[in-house]
Amino acid sequence: MNAETLLESETMPEMILRNGTVMTPGGALVADVAIDSGRIVAVGPDLEAGEDTRQLDCTGMWIGPGFVDVHTHLREPGAEYKEDIESGSRAAAAGGYTAVVAMPNTQPATDSGDLVRYVIKRGSEAGLVEVAVAGCLTVGRAGQRLVGFDDLWAAGVRMFSDDGDVLADAGLLRTAMDEIAHRGGVVSQHAIDPALAGTGHIHEGAVSEALGVAGIPAAAETVIVARDIELVRLTGCAYHLQHTSAAGTLPLIGRAKADGLPVTAEVTPHHLAFTDADVASQDTSYKMMPPLRTETDRRALIEGLRSGAIDIVATDHAPHADHEKDVPFEQAPNGIIGIEWAAAVVNDIVGLDPIRFFEVMSVAPARLGQFENQGRWLEEGESANIVVFDPNEATVVESSVSKSSNAPYLGRRYDGAVRLTMLAGTLTYDATAAPA
Repeated sequence: MNAETLLESETMPEMILRNGTVMTPGGALVADVAIDSGRIVAVGPDLEAGEDTRQLDCTGMWIGPGFVDVHTHLREPGAEYKEDIESGSRAAAAGGYTAVVAMPNTQPATDSGDLVRYVIKRGSEAGLVEVAVAGCLTVGRAGQRLVGFDDLWAAGVRMFSDDGDVLADAGLLRTAMDEIAHRGGVVSQHAIDPALAGTGHIHEGAVSEALGVAGIPAAAETVIVARDIELVRLTGCAYHLQHTSAAGTLPLIGRAKADGLPVTAEVTPHHLAFTDADVASQDTSYKMMPPLRTETDRRALIEGLRSGAIDIVATDHAPHADHEKDVPFEQAPNGIIGIEWAAAVVNDIVGLDPIRFFEVMSVAPARLGQFENQGRWLEEGESANIVVFDPNEATVVESSVSKSSNAPYLGRRYDGAVRLTMLAGTLTYDATAAPA
């Protein structure tokens, strides 16, 4: 139903988003978006509304495909005290997300089809975001024996990772890549060389030296990336680099892309926003893996996201309970939460135009995760998986709907705010509704 036929229809849409900047296949244009029965039924100017049609003025706001996160830790099964699938889904919806890929470093690790189906079922029951699952590369993420790829593939896995650990055995990784390549899947690599990382906790440099804390050199990332790219040449397997942190990684990725290799890379909001100078406080909210690196690295990551050298923003949302982080820095676990504020941080720090913003937040991650109905430019007939984002309204980070609060964003202000999130036409987050 196009804008003209909508006017002639006997039924009016359930909702119309008015006067926003709409991300369509032809580019960004100011228009209305009409939604009914879970789908977009029209995009155009001055769409007619019925008596019961809810209308929302989106002047100055961006209306685009819901965000997609290919790197979310939902902690279920096994660590539900930190986060569970329902609470993590709620946080994702508040952040404008309509789909996430749950990472497999759960307890037990997601290395079987039964566990994959459990997570997907729990996500469906929560009904707030579409939950897909990254399956392990090795049994128990132990790096010793490959998983049953047929079993995981049949359960719906398209991304494979031992996230939290690199698959250090190059021969085993080559075999895994061969297996995954002919199925059409993706290896998603946690690229930190364990021998170079050693017992390090932060970036190896001036701050680590001043604090007397063991550091992790940027080479721990670049060495693995360089090795893995050569394995991509051998196997043809699609390869995705998680949480890029080092400036030296970008030329490696760039050359691989120039050679036509199927290589993509993500960056997290926290690596765009913070540096190892923030770690000098020894606040454990700044402890993550890979560690925050230098201002030079941070600026290179920003430019890489602007230029296309980096394809995707992924949150690496990693909840931990307060008692786990409220310990001396070197004893604290790695990881922070941030899925609720990722869009605001990216908008504020990087300053992308709306099309590029939705490419890195929605379209490219949906393509990588092989989501059929996510990350699609808005047009008639598409599933109404939509976010309304105001690039000018401020987000002041005061609290989280996650079970955990381990976030360096708390107390900070960022330009940009999610106003509404919609999954298949159902509102999953609405900041526009009047308070009761």
